[in-house]
Amino acid sequence: MEVEFPDDFRCPISLEVMSDPVILTSGHTFDRSSIQRWLDSGNRTCPVTKLPLPPHPRLIPNHALRNLISNFAPDPPSKLPSCHSAADPQLLSFPSDAATLSAAFRRAKLDAAFRRYLADSGAASSVLLRHAASPDPPDLQELSLRVLLLLSLDGDHARVGLAADGAVDLLLPALRCGGSVAALAATTLTSLAVVDVNKCSIGAHPSAIPSLVAVLRDGKGRERREAATALFVLCSLPENRKRAAISGAVPALASLASLGSDRAVEVLGMLVKCSEGREAMKRIKGFVEFIIGIIKGGSLRATEHALVILNFLCCDDKNIILEVRKQGLVEICINLMNEETGKIRENAVEFVRTMEM
Repeated sequence: MEVEFPDDFRCPISLEVMSDPVILTSGHTFDRSSIQRWLDSGNRTCPVTKLPLPPHPRLIPNHALRNLISNFAPDPPSKLPSCHSAADPQLLSFPSDAATLSAAFRRAKLDAAFRRYLADSGAASSVLLRHAASPDPPDLQELSLRVLLLLSLDGDHARVGLAADGAVDLLLPALRCGGSVAALAATTLTSLAVVDVNKCSIGAHPSAIPSLVAVLRDGKGRERREAATALFVLCSLPENRKRAAISGAVPALASLASLGSDRAVEVLGMLVKCSEGREAMKRIKGFVEFIIGIIKGGSLRATEHALVILNFLCCDDKNIILEVRKQGLVEICINLMNEETGKIRENAVEFVRTMEM
């Protein structure tokens, strides 16, 4: 009986079941031979979206889909070639041990070819991700996270490949472990989110942003700071700002900002650009006074973003304008216009214009 493969297993170009699926920088998957012919013919747009591609687009192995196709039927449509067949098959297996993972970590720090092997090997990345998701034993979890972080820093192709291998799902349990493990997981998510296609997929994950907000709210020290940085990168995508605000990021960020975190003020400066963020800020008692205090006595970096926050809130609610005028902030901003340069001056000018409306 002939096996009927799902449409998602078929290459959008050839319409044949893929034997070597790869992800294009647009986020769509094609069979390697088909997309390579497309590119070799001089095409520089994605065959699906028709959007422009970079001059030399990378083709990232889609290990997750490859495994699905190969396991779908007893006799796959074609022999799936093995990547890096010359590599040592004993390098990593699950469960691993501290000595093996420590050796992998040391080698990954120094050897770019070894990092590429780990990133391109679905089996190796699967071992690392499974250990990263499991707190038992904790030393293996932390070692795996350290290796994964190194891989994620090795370029966009590695970032997209790890996300395609299910890294987001397996990093979220580590976020809930607290301490250095949660900090490493948040840092790795930050690195993955550098790529736009990953910003979309991480933001759309139902638990990713809420989990980061939970760390931001309940964590301590470094883990809170790393969670704030992850949100900063994710919220450069406008759709993720609403998700963060709905998940309760605003009060958690305000709490961190009160401890002197400029990064928290930066993220608040992004969330104020969505209505959900502004409403959450207005619900916090004393929030406007707190932001005014930053402008009066905070660091230059925090002042730059505090001006953005206050300007958006004033545009949204005329009652806040009255409150701000009572605090004498217009005169302070006029001084900033005369004394500062760059973004602070630009934001101060914009704020004074709002006050004059």
